[in-house]
Amino acid sequence: MINTFIKLRIFIICSCLVLNACNSGPAEPPVESNVTNSPGSDAVEQTTTQIPEISIDNDDIAGMVSSVNGVEQGVWVIAETDEFDTRYAKIVVTDNEGRFLIPDLPDASYEVWVRGYGLVDSAKTAASPGNILSLTASPAPGAAEAAEIYPAAYWYSMMKVPGEGEVAHLEGGLNEYLANMKNRACIVCHQLGNATTRVIPEAFAEIESSEEAWARRISSGQAGASMLSRAARLGVAFKYLADWSDRIALGELPSTIPDRPDGLERNVVLTVRDWSDPKAYLHDLSGTDRRDPTVNAYGPIFGAPEHSTDEFPILDPVSNTATTFTAPVRDEDTPSAAEDPVDA
Repeated sequence: MINTFIKLRIFIICSCLVLNACNSGPAEPPVESNVTNSPGSDAVEQTTTQIPEISIDNDDIAGMVSSVNGVEQGVWVIAETDEFDTRYAKIVVTDNEGRFLIPDLPDASYEVWVRGYGLVDSAKTAASPGNILSLTASPAPGAAEAAEIYPAAYWYSMMKVPGEGEVAHLEGGLNEYLANMKNRACIVCHQLGNATTRVIPEAFAEIESSEEAWARRISSGQAGASMLSRAARLGVAFKYLADWSDRIALGELPSTIPDRPDGLERNVVLTVRDWSDPKAYLHDLSGTDRRDPTVNAYGPIFGAPEHSTDEFPILDPVSNTATTFTAPVRDEDTPSAAEDPVDA
């Protein structure tokens, strides 16, 4: 909710379903992986084990994912690189036979890894477009390890709801409280329930009261004062945020296990880019006119950094280049949010 060291991730989706972005967590010990090459590509590694026969182009990476349980259906395979101006990742889902194909990759060296419900994240395998891989996934040793990658909403759903009397001071009562805690104000932009937000940061670990720790973390960053006042207006938000993170710290897990992607969900091809500066944050982006959405097709995408910086980021999604534009002001004495007090 207060992590201002965030880079906006731009999701370019080739289907009707939006999946969670996949950040790589701590790698497990190296998994078994075999690499071969398609006709016309450079050889990477010779192998004597069976590689799935998949027809690909020289700008694709394909292969199969299996584990001790057999082929792994409906798991994500991620190819990522940092050779462009932004971190670039492309994500696909395995089919019923554990096969995958990551299409149309820009020329670069990639690290490929596997994430899936019921698994722990695999180690990363070096690969290049034109390679066919055989990846071995690792089942999660327990429920806690498996839950680490559950969608943020599964964790956030563990938040308890106050009684009507606790929020009677609000116009609209409990409905107003829930709207603010679910999909308005700060929650519009911050993904509560992800690994960053569901625990108290180490920087605030010495604060004895979890409620006070939440108040401190919410006040951090360029928009901290605004977020603190919004949360304080609700009256009991800190109480229930503290109860939520305390229960998680004691080992409580989401009560529902998410299903793996199935059917049309497996047709999704997702491109993810990290954008902007680590000390800035973005609240929106624009690449077209919603009234005429074919305007500026494949053109630059412009970010809106709100209070965090005067440098507006610009992404070229075709060349994978990132630039910035300094917002001009008419008068030299124009007030700036940079002059507002900021808690680190």
